[in-house]
Amino acid sequence: MPKKEEEQGAKVVRYLTGILLGGMVAFAVSLVLLFGASLLVSSGRIAEERMGQVTVAACVIGAFCGGIFAVRQCQVRALAVGLATGGVFFLLLLTIGVVAFQAVPQENGFVLLLGCLCGGAAAGLLCRMAKPKKKRRK
Repeated sequence: MPKKEEEQGAKVVRYLTGILLGGMVAFAVSLVLLFGASLLVSSGRIAEERMGQVTVAACVIGAFCGGIFAVRQCQVRALAVGLATGGVFFLLLLTIGVVAFQAVPQENGFVLLLGCLCGGAAAGLLCRMAKPKKKRRK
């Protein structure tokens, strides 16, 4: 019996590690997208007023990529893992914002949360649909 508890603990650690790594991947992807968007704004191809929408889009795409990574790592309960990855990504954004800039999002905070969760949920649904179902033998 104690061996099953160790296996159960190892599974939980693997799931949590996958979710946290997925949140970091989501942050890295959104950071790269935002750097690209800032280059486009500085060159004048995107209006500066559009940066709120670009930020939310970068969060959705980042959460989607991080959610796919996390679901591939965990290989169980794809929707829950995707949503958890989106939540971790949002908390990572909040933490870095408070520590580095002593500020939290004023206008788009709720929209960013929804974007992160929707991106992670979409990744979970997509990975769940892509997995072939096992056929029952009679």
